[in-house]
Amino acid sequence: MSDKKTPPKTEKDSESTDIESDIEEVESSNVNESDDMNSDSSEEIILDPLEESTKEAAHWKDLAARNQAELDNYRKRMAREKSDAIKFANGSLLSELLPVIDSFQMGLTAAINEDPDSIISKGMEMVQKQLEEFFSSQGAVAISSVGNEFDPNLHEAISQESSDEVPNGHIITEIRKGYTLNDRLLRAANVIVSKGPESADNENDS
Repeated sequence: MSDKKTPPKTEKDSESTDIESDIEEVESSNVNESDDMNSDSSEEIILDPLEESTKEAAHWKDLAARNQAELDNYRKRMAREKSDAIKFANGSLLSELLPVIDSFQMGLTAAINEDPDSIISKGMEMVQKQLEEFFSSQGAVAISSVGNEFDPNLHEAISQESSDEVPNGHIITEIRKGYTLNDRLLRAANVIVSKGPESADNENDS
């Protein structure tokens, strides 16, 4: 039996082998690139949710802080309003009592002028003291006027008069007593204000 001889490789066969080798290298390279891309994609998939969660956590933390600040401000405002409501709750009642106090004061003045040592005068003075103590216990304080400088925040000028004793712009007489309630004006005092010596008025007129 005769041996078959392998035909020698031709140039065409060599080129075919080279082409197949190049194809294998390209396919291998593509596989490696695909593996790298899959690896990068996996890292992105892992990192993106973590970054998103961090941002979301920061957002909710900021929102919680702002809500807490608003709640604190609300509580402070409510406490302040409650305090003011308590401090000024009797404001309307005291305002309505003031005309009664005015009438009583005029009666007391008349009684003292008539006879300061009479039983009526003494009794009315005791009642006046009790009224003053009641007003003081409620936070109402009489405004000091006579001899003081006129204050438009506390006083209401009824008229102006010349005076040699009282400086210009100061109060000569109090017509109606004024009061503050816990440092808030309850009623302005009606007063007569000095415009200085009469001689100064004459000089100004001339």
